[in-house]
Amino acid sequence: MERDPGQSAVPDESAELEALRARVAQLEAGVPARPRLRLRSFSAVLLILVAAVLTPLSILSSWASDVAGDTDRYVAMMKPLASDPDVQAAVSNRVTDAVMAHLDVDALLADVAPADRPLVDKALGRLGDPLTAGITGFVHGTVERFVTSDAFAQVWTNLNRSAHASVVKALTGEGGGAVKLTDDAVTLDLAPVIDQVKQRLVDRGLTVAGKIPEIHTDFTVLTSDSVGKAKKGFRALEVLGFWLPVFTLVVAAGGVLLAVRRRRALVTAALAAAVGAALLGIGLWAGRAFYLDSLPSEVSQPAAGAVFDALAGYLRAGVRLVVTVAAVVALAAWLTGRGRAATRVMSMWSGGIGAVRDAAGFTGGPVGRWVHRARRPLNWAVVVVAVAVLVAWDRPTGLVTVWITLCALLALAVVEFLDDDSAPHLAADGNGRVMGGS
Repeated sequence: MERDPGQSAVPDESAELEALRARVAQLEAGVPARPRLRLRSFSAVLLILVAAVLTPLSILSSWASDVAGDTDRYVAMMKPLASDPDVQAAVSNRVTDAVMAHLDVDALLADVAPADRPLVDKALGRLGDPLTAGITGFVHGTVERFVTSDAFAQVWTNLNRSAHASVVKALTGEGGGAVKLTDDAVTLDLAPVIDQVKQRLVDRGLTVAGKIPEIHTDFTVLTSDSVGKAKKGFRALEVLGFWLPVFTLVVAAGGVLLAVRRRRALVTAALAAAVGAALLGIGLWAGRAFYLDSLPSEVSQPAAGAVFDALAGYLRAGVRLVVTVAAVVALAAWLTGRGRAATRVMSMWSGGIGAVRDAAGFTGGPVGRWVHRARRPLNWAVVVVAVAVLVAWDRPTGLVTVWITLCALLALAVVEFLDDDSAPHLAADGNGRVMGGS
């Protein structure tokens, strides 16, 4: 007996409807509710913002830990100042003034033979101040010769090494030694330098210099009304040290993992960290100008600027490092995405290298097919290695950063060149359209 088509359609439609309902229910069960998505997005944005705020503090905490806890690092910061012309000039003037204040001209003239004394007295009456100026010039020249010698560089290094504990005391309230905090100023005792200068004056014939008593005179390293106020903050950053940067990375990673669109969140987090580090760099630039303007008149501004630059050099290197690494991570995350611009750039990159490979007649064989399958992990490995080298490099300069970037690009080009799945490659034109290749 033949079945009525109209009767058979109803059960089929009912079964299909039930199946659709079951599928919709299954999909709805697997999709988070909109409020939940909003909560995730809000939490991700909040964590990324917190990481951006903590980025400059992390750089500062790393610097504070190195200054307070690593004597070799501190000495390395201060060592170049021994050959800085501004510091040498300031030290020369300070030591000359201290020596001249204790140099007895009458004792110097006592060594003149009695028969010649009337002639000398008569000459002194005509010379007056020029005599003192001549002696001052002699002393200053002797001091300059010593300050520009290798001997001074060694004395300066030893002085800063022994004074490191006192610098810590000035910044944290702990320690002691040749550096002291007086009236919110960190000063360095130049007594060892003066002792060396006195001996050189004696060796050059100014024997009266040997009678000068021990002189203690201060060379200002830092001076600011906020030095004393900054003790607690510096101490807190020193204690946080290594852990604050780690915590900042964890917070940033949490924000990226919590985000609905993780690749976009990674780009945002990297750029936010770069902005935070850049703001610290701007703060250092503005703070240097404000610091120099607030110095008292007796402090040499060029020398104080050199000291500030030496102490802030590690901070500036940290700023450059964070900005560079963040930019590399953001660029890598953007290029591996599916956006139109990123796809066009990658198409031009892969198409151009593929066309060169085809023109050269290169066939990768099994190696090319393996590289094709592992291309994404290999590219990320190149990025990770480049970032690791940059992080491990001690105070990378701009030239070092450029060379590391060029080496990473060369490695990525090699990976792309070896990527051969035995299919013909298409080269992209300037507008991202592809053109036929061999």
